[in-house]
Amino acid sequence: MGRWQPDALGKLQHAALTLYGERGFDATTVADIAERAGLTKRTFFRYFADKREVLFHGAEALEELFVTQVIAAPASAPPLEAVTVALDAVAAAFEERREFAAHRQQIIAANPALQERELIKLAKLADAVAAALRQRGVDDPAAPLTAEAAILVFRVAFERWVARANEKDLEQLIHESFAELRAVTAA
Repeated sequence: MGRWQPDALGKLQHAALTLYGERGFDATTVADIAERAGLTKRTFFRYFADKREVLFHGAEALEELFVTQVIAAPASAPPLEAVTVALDAVAAAFEERREFAAHRQQIIAANPALQERELIKLAKLADAVAAALRQRGVDDPAAPLTAEAAILVFRVAFERWVARANEKDLEQLIHESFAELRAVTAA
């Protein structure tokens, strides 16, 4: 094996998801992942702290995109509109990774410890979005309420999007979920 492998990150992610699907998350080791990818354990640890992080890689980039888009939304946009603009950008970033996202979601759904990690990630994202809304001048409790609503809308839309039978794109599902939320709260 050479010192540098092109797309080592992608190879490791693909190998990990394949093995998690075949053997289960708990029965798969870092050595198994590296071997399946044709790489070394050392290379694995250049990209990931542990085997869980394969599933959560990119969380920081997602947070940065979401927060940047909330802050960049038109100044006249009310809080829900600002998070909708941000979620549209998030949806566009996810659109090319639908198959990966669906497979990832199946693995997380099958493991309570991974579900807990996912919830922690989403709570951290909600805190960051609330901070971005405060930066826009949104006071409490509106900032955290709006942020939590945005994360809930995203979760519902995302779960529908990764379902095999669903043909709609993520942005459309986000807008449908926001419409449902508005209908529920208007009643």
